[in-house]
Amino acid sequence: MNDKRVAVITGGGGGIGKRIAEVLAINGIIISLIDADEGLLENTRKEFEDSGFEVRTLASSVTDEEAMEGIAKEIFGEYDRVDILINNAGITKDGLLLRMKKESWDAVLSVNLTGAFICSRVFSRFLMKSPAGRIVNISSVVGQMGNAGQANYCASKAGIIGLTKSLARELAGKKVTVNAVAPGFIQTRMTDVLSEKVREQMMGMIPLGSFGTVDDIAHAVNFLVSEESGYITGHVLNVNGGMYM
Repeated sequence: MNDKRVAVITGGGGGIGKRIAEVLAINGIIISLIDADEGLLENTRKEFEDSGFEVRTLASSVTDEEAMEGIAKEIFGEYDRVDILINNAGITKDGLLLRMKKESWDAVLSVNLTGAFICSRVFSRFLMKSPAGRIVNISSVVGQMGNAGQANYCASKAGIIGLTKSLARELAGKKVTVNAVAPGFIQTRMTDVLSEKVREQMMGMIPLGSFGTVDDIAHAVNFLVSEESGYITGHVLNVNGGMYM
């Protein structure tokens, strides 16, 4: 049996998911990445292999239940274990309520919330075989405090918190912990293009006075999957600079 822990990360082709994968890999964890963007996934696979990390990449949408069933069996068949699931996959389709089409609502809830449900249900049967199974769901500060123009995204991320707490109760008997990380405003390509005025307005909402980084999120996740976090479950770890307390 493989003696290294195995992690599955959805939305792992880039951004926060990719950085989470890198930090876990540095800590000796075998990585399996799932992403709907096959090109992005391939580039990330090459980067990981060039760095000497063991990685498996699988192109699929987390909304495809049949595909997720097959992927879970494939990963377990390869390594004889799955220890960690990071539900990170997410999309946005922003718009004010009166202009938001139902298609935009459905698409965001489907990927962000239903996708996390599907992956948790599919992979939990394997996580329960692990001596220390871990699920970490990526929520958002706006799932706690709301944000104009993001009713669908905020609802999905609030739903992630409810899902986390319910699964934590259900899986505790099998020694699987389930927690969430709720990022605040994180420095990404999306925030890089904002005007100085908008950036200042956003900064004014953050007591620590700066945007977070993908490293801040990755290290929070790394703690929640570690042995040191074994007595923590059903928790939402806010990584937001004090924006929401």
